Amino acid sequence: MIRSAARRGWEAATVYLPVLLMGLLALGTWWLVRNAPMPQLPRTEVEKVHEADYFMRDFSVKNFDAGGVLQSELQGSLARHYPDTDTIDIDAVKMRSLAPNGRLTHATANRALSNGDGTEVQLFGNAVVTREALSLPGEKIQPRLEFRGEFLHAWTQTERVSSNQPVTLTRGNDRFTANSMDYDNLEQVLELRGRVQGTMVPSRR
Repeated sequence: MIRSAARRGWEAATVYLPVLLMGLLALGTWWLVRNAPMPQLPRTEVEKVHEADYFMRDFSVKNFDAGGVLQSELQGSLARHYPDTDTIDIDAVKMRSLAPNGRLTHATANRALSNGDGTEVQLFGNAVVTREALSLPGEKIQPRLEFRGEFLHAWTQTERVSSNQPVTLTRGNDRFTANSMDYDNLEQVLELRGRVQGTMVPSRR
């Protein structure tokens, strides 16, 4: 019963958060790959080893719209690109994006790992993704929404977010915990698995 209630309660509220996060991650990894120096091609084929071919330290990548308004930002203490796996490893990652309606989404983690084209991103250690509350004239207040766990895994093309580790989801005063989760934005379905517990606070009218 609690799983059914959690599914209905979170289904509508979590439609845009994973899309904003995955779009921001894709933007950052695309920029890093686009602006990184191209490694020289070896004259002879050698055995591939897992070693970084370039680094970026204490970097910040910002994206602005045509009017000069900040749309998104990606920060990290250290980024490493590995040519053998075509992956980008970022330490102390911080991300934020501003939607056209003014809603702010930000994410932090001890480490992020993305493939070369940004279609698959993993957040490790103290991973927190937050969509701040938003109040628009004539519309119902959209409460603050937060995903928290030690691991979050996102696929940008299929618009999925999952975790095989314990997660905590908070929406306003409502709070849910589970041993694992799988969110599918295309189907607009959130599945909480394992030991699921939740607290739903009735809204005041």
